[in-house]
Amino acid sequence: MCYDARISHVSPGFTVPAHGYSHTPIILQMARLFVTVAALVAACATVNAFQVPRMSLDKYRSELAETAKKIASPGKGILAVDESTKTIGKRLQSIGVENTEANRQAYRGLLFTTPKLGDFISGAILYEETLFQNNVDGTPFVKNLASVGVIPGIKVDMGLSPLPGGHPVETWCTGLDGLVERAQKYYAQGARFAKWRAVLQITSDGAPSELSIQENAWGLARYARAVQEGGLVPIVEPEILMDGDHNIDTTARVQERVLAAVYKALSDNGVFLEGSLLKPSMTLPGADCGESVTPEKIAEYTVRTLERHVPSSVPGVMFLSGGMSEEEASINLNALNKRERKGPWSLSFSYGRALQQSCLKAWMGKAENVPAARTALMARAQANSEANLGKYVAGSQPSADETLFVKGYKY
Repeated sequence: MCYDARISHVSPGFTVPAHGYSHTPIILQMARLFVTVAALVAACATVNAFQVPRMSLDKYRSELAETAKKIASPGKGILAVDESTKTIGKRLQSIGVENTEANRQAYRGLLFTTPKLGDFISGAILYEETLFQNNVDGTPFVKNLASVGVIPGIKVDMGLSPLPGGHPVETWCTGLDGLVERAQKYYAQGARFAKWRAVLQITSDGAPSELSIQENAWGLARYARAVQEGGLVPIVEPEILMDGDHNIDTTARVQERVLAAVYKALSDNGVFLEGSLLKPSMTLPGADCGESVTPEKIAEYTVRTLERHVPSSVPGVMFLSGGMSEEEASINLNALNKRERKGPWSLSFSYGRALQQSCLKAWMGKAENVPAARTALMARAQANSEANLGKYVAGSQPSADETLFVKGYKY
């Protein structure tokens, strides 16, 4: 006997009238129907979890891969010039120069018009002001960079905010709203890659928490997917600060947790790894740790972490300097490249302070010092180029012999 849905009234305990009487109470039949519908909904949800429709990357896929490969070219690395107006102001103040747009323009102009800069530098990360800024002669900075063979990039995050529910030192990175549209605007201006800096810190009371790791990994992945849809290669930067007195083993354990979470999130978001780059910290003990470690030990721990967690499809690992001195940053990078490894990635540099400190001090805000400043910049660029090839001889290039570590460093 078939069930007839034409029911005008049913009371609990009564059977269903339909050309006679059903032997199954209506409540039981409704329960069965509910279970069936719930099962179908659950099945659809499971399918959708693995078949989420996504915007296609086909328009930019080959270009993304080509750009990432160019940035990670042998003997080349990235000049990070993405300091905020406030941070560049502190740099200028350190040499007695006022933080005005004209002075920022003059300093960036001397960097971007350095002859043969592209021999050692493949890309330059810019602050938004700089991407749309012209040199004193009216030439856009992006054209200055292109003329010396350097690919322009752009810092796209909007800075750090305290992480709700996290430790007091923990933060999350802001700037996802409207990011695809911003990436398209930056692409139209000439940028071809982007950077987003997530910051984690090791403390004795348990930071970074799992909440912090997962939140920052997910933010990096959402950023990476968004800018790829706008045509930009994402530099994924999960920085672990040097602040603290932890040893190198602790750093290594935390880095492994962080990178595992980051690449899981990148996979979940469909990020095209061949068109991406990683910008991690080297595996170092905390700045207040009394442990003395050799460049070879730093290389051993760093390479081990990369081999365990970074896919071979990523073309380049562009290390941040994180407060190391100019010479330390070059020596440690050289040790990394002298060490035998399984991974095919280029191990190179994306340095800011460790490329600019000598240059800034040589310049001192004076036009007559521009040639000396450019010579200093090229010396450190060449040192790191040689380090990327595993051929740097310590002390063979002049450097500012001073630590560049700043507690809780903010861009």
